[in-house]
Amino acid sequence: QVQLVESGGGSVQAGGSLRLSCAASGVTFRGYVMGWFRQAPGKERDFVAAMSGGSGTRYADSVKGRFTISRDNDKNTVYLQMNSLKPEDTAVYLCAGRRGFFVDSRDPYKDWGQGTQVTVST
Repeated sequence: QVQLVESGGGSVQAGGSLRLSCAASGVTFRGYVMGWFRQAPGKERDFVAAMSGGSGTRYADSVKGRFTISRDNDKNTVYLQMNSLKPEDTAVYLCAGRRGFFVDSRDPYKDWGQGTQVTVST
């Protein structure tokens, strides 16, 4: 059974940085696409970034140049380095995963973590 556990959220001032981590268990990590989504109160869940078990990455336009996704396949962990944070980045950040190999696929993510809160103040 797949389990995803996020960590690293917190509160920072605008312009600051945070690094989120998501540890996965119960999957063959190299055949598992992992991504980050976020959801602010009263808003829809938005895609943020994804990375395949190879090297493919994809980012939402709103975070390009500021966020970097990476993963350590040996540790079954994916990271989201968030720099130059803005108040509009405030949300619950959710780790997600799906079996597959390509980040450009529009297949739905099957597995979800519980989320970690990121709050960016002015």
